[in-house]
Amino acid sequence: MNQKKVNPQKLRSGLVRVWYALGYSLAGLKAGWGETAFRQETIFAIFLLPLSFWLGRTWMETALLAGTVLLVGIVELLNTAIESAIDRISPEWHDLSKRAKDTGSAAVLLSVVLCIGVWMAALITKFNS
Repeated sequence: MNQKKVNPQKLRSGLVRVWYALGYSLAGLKAGWGETAFRQETIFAIFLLPLSFWLGRTWMETALLAGTVLLVGIVELLNTAIESAIDRISPEWHDLSKRAKDTGSAAVLLSVVLCIGVWMAALITKFNS
């Protein structure tokens, strides 16, 4: 009889599961830090997040400014996960692998465009009033 190995995380519950999940999340951030693009976006975030509190006139504007900055990092981590999974399957070139990586990259681009658009609108509003 062939028994499948069970992920130990699936057997945990309650606060123990949350504790281990936090550790996995921190490991994911550490892995993301190994990517140049994520490091660059994180450095921008270190400056832009505090700036969002100065630029935003209401809590909603501040949340939108900060949220778009965080969204770029989130999408970058997801793109890295896609690329890692594709590379794990096969390092060889394949049309579907290219499509997966390209669409992940396009998602990052769109999140950056959204972030820039929101920040430009906020800056224009701040300095034109």
